[in-house]
Amino acid sequence: MVDVQFWLQLAVVLFCLAVGGRFGGVGLGAAGGFGVSILVLGFGMQPGSPPVSVLLIITAVIACTSVLQGSGGLDYLVGLAEKLLRKWPFSINFVVLVVCSIFVIFVGTAYVAFAVYPVVAEVAASAKIRPERAVSASVICAGIGVMASPMSAAMAAMVGIMSAYGYTLLDILSVSVPTYFIALLAACLSVNWRGCELEKDPEFIHRVQTGQYTELHVSTTDHIYKEPSKGAKIGVLIFAIGILTSITIGSSETLRPSWEIAGKISQLPIPSLIQMVMLATALVIIVVCKVPSDKFASGSVFRSGLIGVVGVFGISWLTGTFFDTHKDVFVHYFSDIASSSPIIFCIVCFCFSSVIFSPTVSTTILMPIGLALGLSPQLLVGIWASCYGDFVIPGGAQIGCTAFDRTGTTRLGSFVFNHSYMRPGLAFVVVGRKTSVTSVSARTCRAFTAPSTLRC
Repeated sequence: MVDVQFWLQLAVVLFCLAVGGRFGGVGLGAAGGFGVSILVLGFGMQPGSPPVSVLLIITAVIACTSVLQGSGGLDYLVGLAEKLLRKWPFSINFVVLVVCSIFVIFVGTAYVAFAVYPVVAEVAASAKIRPERAVSASVICAGIGVMASPMSAAMAAMVGIMSAYGYTLLDILSVSVPTYFIALLAACLSVNWRGCELEKDPEFIHRVQTGQYTELHVSTTDHIYKEPSKGAKIGVLIFAIGILTSITIGSSETLRPSWEIAGKISQLPIPSLIQMVMLATALVIIVVCKVPSDKFASGSVFRSGLIGVVGVFGISWLTGTFFDTHKDVFVHYFSDIASSSPIIFCIVCFCFSSVIFSPTVSTTILMPIGLALGLSPQLLVGIWASCYGDFVIPGGAQIGCTAFDRTGTTRLGSFVFNHSYMRPGLAFVVVGRKTSVTSVSARTCRAFTAPSTLRC
């Protein structure tokens, strides 16, 4: 029975989510801690357990990626991307998506694409192609690309949750990677013919006439590329080997060590495997590439990653405390609805993620709730794309890229939601959800009898 205290406690959770969502990052984590304090000290609720394994995976991955940045590996990748974009300027709408995808999938964070966005805008304008098309699609591509990366914090959260149900990193990647690329094509096509051509755009014409826009005549000869160091190239190679090691050992039960404890066979958990391999990879890069100690944690990847850890820690602790206390209420009222109409849960995931601004936090909160409501792990892997709605309300990437487009074709809109990024984002999420559910359903039917929510 739902009483007054339930609604008061729910109000505390929603208030903290709303306040934290405005600040993001550390503010989100601080709001979560504030909410936990009220629920525990004010209402006497038993505190839930933070997702320790998820947080440790994220921390290990951030440490390894930060060391790669310190070795110059990320700068090396950015240089390669610039060369590729400038080589095929008239195909930039498609080339940029390939570049951003490779970046984000390999490194595991959308941050690395920030170095490419200004180049995208200028190369498109130089080629007389409407920059809005390439800019909007590339931002969506990078933001949602973490669902296909074995190194991302969102993937770490998903693996940490699903490993308890026998799902390996390779199992999730086998669904998320094809889903990502199919949805990526849909997002690209949704904007490929968008708007009038650049030279006919009223805003662009106005900026040229008033002197607000001056062409830079970008060409490959205008840029002198700094030759990457040997350590940068080796660092990228070692990083790639570390990723492949995690995937290979994590996807094979025979390769993972096991022990007999109290008469039962216990195998090395996948989260622990990823943690140790990533930390070991970081040390190898440090030693082989001779990375200075002051470079370990001074890069932007470490700072942004640590901010993400704080956000996941606080908010997941808050929602876990509330949901664990009222789990029976949620299961009683919503399990039948969620099981019979999974699309409702998809909509909830999308709406929630659109105000949280973090797929990692959304995954950490919503996937356990889906499992508690009786949704099958197969289905949750299939609808994971619904947790990537952080493009709905323009954030840092959208605002920054709008400024990078000096032609004025990329817009934020006057009504918050009518911005340039909405169309490719919706195309990505809708096609991605449908594709991944279909993929999981087919795999389930081949492997064993499918659950009711995934009938063939």
